[in-house]
Order: sequence, then structure tokens, then C-alpha cells
Amino acid sequence: MIELTGIHKAFGENRVLRGVDLRVETGTSMVIIGGSGTGKSVLLKCILGLVAPDAGVIRLDGKDTRAGDRDAFLARFGMLFQGGALFDSLPVWQNVAFRLLRGSLRRPRDEARQIALEKLRRVGLGETVLDKYPAELSGGMQKRVGLARAIAAEPEIIFFDEPTTGLDPIMAGVINDLVREIVTEMGATAMTITHDMTSVRAIADNVAMLHDGVIQWTGPATDMDASGDPYLDQFINGRAEGPIAAVR
Repeated sequence: MIELTGIHKAFGENRVLRGVDLRVETGTSMVIIGGSGTGKSVLLKCILGLVAPDAGVIRLDGKDTRAGDRDAFLARFGMLFQGGALFDSLPVWQNVAFRLLRGSLRRPRDEARQIALEKLRRVGLGETVLDKYPAELSGGMQKRVGLARAIAAEPEIIFFDEPTTGLDPIMAGVINDLVREIVTEMGATAMTITHDMTSVRAIADNVAMLHDGVIQWTGPATDMDASGDPYLDQFINGRAEGPIAAVR
């Protein structure tokens, strides 16, 4: 469904992406791993068109993403942001139904509220949080509201940016299970970026390691431990010694 060929992106002298090639098959869950500052978030932004690559081509269903209707393109995506990115001034239901209350996906207000309730129930929340504000919720509840918003418009493709950051191990496990279940139920194609190897093993069909601006290794999640790649081996085992230099 998603194909990246020769993607380059630099910010001044900082060459973040140096020729990324990657394929994400329809209906699969791809997890991108790599150290901080390696360009994982930049890669997602390039796919969404929030950042323009300096070179290379990104295709969705074989079509160049730079062509065609921009609104129709974005309507195919949902996203769970790292920090939740909820709107503090809006109640929970309006956060979840944000895309359904405006633009090309607009629904009647009552219908949008009902859809928000359905999605909140799907992530283990319910009617009691509909009219609360984000500040009244715990971090785990905010993350689940963000997940409900990501799936509210029934997207074909869902991006997850560090879905378990800042959560305790139990809540991280809850989010991992929800992500896996929802992606499977919806038949969606998923791309996740994370440092959390527990999340990787819980939600990934395939894994790609981004290092030094290129995909260092990619393959099925079940092949990670026997990959034979020294960069991947160091990263997934959290070793200080290895080809990836630690910043001291």
C-alpha cells in the first residue's frame, strides 16, 4: 500500500534521510525502530506531506502522493500522536469527532457524537468521559481518547507515533493490545514508530530499522532475534557496546 523509493531529506547541513527505501503491504503492521534523532518522525511527516522530501518518490497504492486531491488523500489516514495532542478547550467527544465535525468528512452533530461514543467504548472508555475535558483524564485515558480519535473516521491507514510513551507497563500493555486488536478488526494498514521493544513484539508484523538515514534492516518481526545484523542486534538488546555509537 505504501512504497518509498530513494527518500532524502535534509535540514540545512543535517542530512536526516539519505535514501530510504521501504514497502508496507496492505493490511500489515509495520513498526519502524531506531535511535532518537534518526528521522523516524520525519519519515512519517514526509508520507503525510507535512514535510516535502528533497528527493525520492512516495506512492500510495502505486500512485505518487504528490498528485491528486489532497483532502481525499489525508482522509485515508488516522494518527495517534505521541503526546496525545488533544485539544484542551474541547470536551472529549469533540476531540474524538474532530474530523467528523468539519471538512469533507462532516457528519451531523448528533451522529458525530454517537460515533465518538462508539469509538470510546471500543477503547475501554464510555459515556462518563464524553463531556469531560482532557485535563480531567489520566495519561492512559488521554492516550485511549487519542486512539479513539485516530479510528473515528474509519481510516485505511493508521500511524502511531510512540503509542506507549509516558505510560506505566500495565497501561502500555493495554494500549499495545488495543492497537493490535483494532488494526486487525479494521483490516487497516499500520505504521508505528517506537523505542519500546515490548510494543514492537506485541504489534509488529514487520520491522524496519532506520539508522544513519537509511533502512538498515527490514523483515518479519519473528526474524529480529536471529537477523545477524549487528546494528539491529545492539538496538533490540539495548547494548551500550556495538556499531551504534552512544552519545556520551
